[in-house]
Amino acid sequence: LQEEVASSMVGLMAMRTWIEPVVAGSQVASAFYDTALLLVVKNYYNQTNSTAPSHILEDDQQKAVSNFYIIYNLVLGLSPLVSAYGLSKLGDRTHRKIPLCLPLLGYLGSKTLLLLLILLGWPVEVMYGAAAFNGLTGGFTTFWAGIMALGSLGSSESKRSLRLIVIELVYGLTGFLGSMASGYLFVGFSDRYREGTVLVCCSIACYAFCLLYSIFVLTVPKPAAPCPDKDKSVEEVGGQLPEAAGPGSSQPSEGSISTPVSPSKLIIILLFVAAILYDLAVVGAMNVLPLFLLREPLSWNAVEIGHGNAAGYVIFITSFLGVLVFSRYLRDITIIMIGVASFSTGILIMAFVQWTFLFYIARAVMLFALIPLPTIRSMLSKHVEGSSYGKVFVLLQLSLVTTGVVTSTVYNKIYQNTLDWYSGFCFILSFLAGCLSLLPLSFVAIKQRSTTGSLEILTE
Repeated sequence: LQEEVASSMVGLMAMRTWIEPVVAGSQVASAFYDTALLLVVKNYYNQTNSTAPSHILEDDQQKAVSNFYIIYNLVLGLSPLVSAYGLSKLGDRTHRKIPLCLPLLGYLGSKTLLLLLILLGWPVEVMYGAAAFNGLTGGFTTFWAGIMALGSLGSSESKRSLRLIVIELVYGLTGFLGSMASGYLFVGFSDRYREGTVLVCCSIACYAFCLLYSIFVLTVPKPAAPCPDKDKSVEEVGGQLPEAAGPGSSQPSEGSISTPVSPSKLIIILLFVAAILYDLAVVGAMNVLPLFLLREPLSWNAVEIGHGNAAGYVIFITSFLGVLVFSRYLRDITIIMIGVASFSTGILIMAFVQWTFLFYIARAVMLFALIPLPTIRSMLSKHVEGSSYGKVFVLLQLSLVTTGVVTSTVYNKIYQNTLDWYSGFCFILSFLAGCLSLLPLSFVAIKQRSTTGSLEILTE
C-alpha cells in the first residue's frame, strides 16, 4: 500500500511539471482576443453612412485597419525590449516561473482594457496603451521563452525536438478550437450583449486560469540527466585531441576543435540568421493575411475568418507528425529545411488565391510550416548549458520580435501601396524570404557534416 501511495505521489508530482495546461489556456485566450480585436477595430472604422462607392469605402476601411495594426504591432513588439531580457535572466537565476507569471499578469490587464473599450465606447487608440502594458510585463517574447526553457529542462537531447514540437502541437490544437469558436462567440450573444463582450470575457477567464495554475500548481522540472554513452565518447575524443595536435603538428589545436558539447559559434549564428529570415517570411505574410481575407475577392465574414484561422492551426498537427516520423530517419537540419520549403511553396500559392477553395489548398501545402522554429530552438539548446536556456531563448525571441515589428510595418505599407495593383504581392516577398533562409541552413548542414567527419576520424 505504501508503495502504491508513493508511486501515486511521484506520478502526481510529474504531472505538476506539465507546462501544457498553461500553453493550452493561453492560446485559447489569444485566439479569442485576436478575433475580437480584429472585428472590433473593423467595426470601429466602418463607414456605412458615407455616400462614397462601396469599393472606395472598403479600401479606406482596409487602410484604416492596416494603419491601426502598424502602430499596435510596433508598440506590442518594441515594448518587450525594455524588460524581456532582464525577466528571463532573473528567471534563470532565481525562479523559472517569473517569465511566465508576469507576462500572464500583463495579458490580463491588456485584455481587460479591450473589454472596457467595448462596454464604455472608448476609441480604439486605447489599445496602444494595452499593448504597451502587455509588452512592459514581458509579453509573448518573455512568456514563450519561459515555456521553451521549461520544456527543454525536463527533456533529454535525443527527444528534445519532439518535446518542443509537442508543446507547439498543444498550442496549435487549442488555437484551432479557440479560432473555431471565436466567430460564433463574437456574434452569438449580440442580441443581449455588445458584440465581442462574451468573447473577451472568455479570453480574460482563460488567462486568469493560466496565472493561477502557474502560481499554485506548476512545479519546475529537474534537468534531464545527460546520456552516459555520449559523455563517454566525448571524453574519449577530448583525450585524443592533445596527442593529435602536438608541437609542429598541422592538426588544429584543442580549442579550435568543435565537439557536440561545445560546437562552433558559427553554427549558432547561422541558426539565428535562418530563424530571423524564416520568421520574417512568416510574420510578413500572416500580418497582411487577415486584411487580405476581409476584402474582395474573398470578403469573408466573422465565421469564415474563424474557420480560416482554424485551418491555419491544422499545421500544428501535421508538423508534429512530420517531426515524429522525420526525426527517426533525418537530422534536425534536414527536417528544418523541409519545413521551410513547405511554407515557401504554400505562401506562393496564396499569392494567387481568388477563391476560397484555393486558400485551403495553400494552407494544406504549408503542412510542415511549423517545424523550423521549434527545431532550431532544439538545436540551440544542445549548444548551451541548461542554466542559460532562458537567456538564449529570449535573445532569439527578441531577435524575432524586433524583426517582426519592422516586417509588420513594412509589409502593411507595401500592402497598402499594392492594394489596387496586386493584393498578393506581399506573399511573393515572403516566398523569396523563405528561400533566402535556406542559405544559412545549408551552411549549417555543411559545417555539421565536416565536424562529424572530423570527430569520427579522431575517434578511429
